[in-house]
Amino acid sequence: MADPYAGAGAEPEASDSLKSFGEVVKAFRRRAGLTQEEFAPRVRYSVPTVASIEQGRRFPTPDFVDRAEEALDAFGALRGAARHLSRQPGLASWFRQWARLEAEAVSLYTYECRLVPGLLQTEAYARAVSLSVPPLPDPDELEQRVTARLARQELLSTCRKPPTAFSFIVEQAVLERRTGGEAVTRELLDHLVDLIERHWNLELQLMPSIQPSHAGLDGPLQLMETPGNRWFGYSEGQKNGRLISDLKDISVLHQRYAKMRSQALTPADSLGLLKRLRGAL
Repeated sequence: MADPYAGAGAEPEASDSLKSFGEVVKAFRRRAGLTQEEFAPRVRYSVPTVASIEQGRRFPTPDFVDRAEEALDAFGALRGAARHLSRQPGLASWFRQWARLEAEAVSLYTYECRLVPGLLQTEAYARAVSLSVPPLPDPDELEQRVTARLARQELLSTCRKPPTAFSFIVEQAVLERRTGGEAVTRELLDHLVDLIERHWNLELQLMPSIQPSHAGLDGPLQLMETPGNRWFGYSEGQKNGRLISDLKDISVLHQRYAKMRSQALTPADSLGLLKRLRGAL
């Protein structure tokens, strides 16, 4: 499995922009005379999340930036600093072109048979994935990968104008693998249920373990629509990824994805299965 968040072997970039933003937040918080424990409820985020942002380990969501700006009376400094944050640290070189396009997507379709897509992962699951595939990263590389993965989840925000329309098809077996152990899987399943119930722009379908006819046997794929209504595709393998722009190839990927949508469980049935899997743990 290629890890698009790989570090040293994939030309990592410095995360100075995240660290700088974190220092700015910390300075304004201290100026306001607030501890992290006092500040966290005002922005409606947990103390560990606030700490991670201040340490430059986690990408701040637009909600966090707006709430922190108001809570700390930062006269536009936080919003200005947030505009210069980079999503590149920890991203593999072959994935960066897709990540740049993805940041502006109006539609994003994802089929995965190896792992839960990065946009849907919890921090604990992201760490478990990174620690599963050799060579194991050193602590700094691991932090870069996890930070990059969580940073991309800003794309799920319904505050984006217009909000991106997301469709995910994930193999049931991916969740039954219990990557990271039962505790990690319980948290992941709770997270997926919460995402589905809170994000009207997100649709998740599970492909049942028993499915004699399956249009996705050639492997994972992604499709993305730009604001100009142009479509691109992306496929990934061991240590590589490929951006697809040929119209005929895009047409084939659309046909396959449409077929898989009809073969997977409905969104409602998928939600029910997620809850049953959670109840079994």
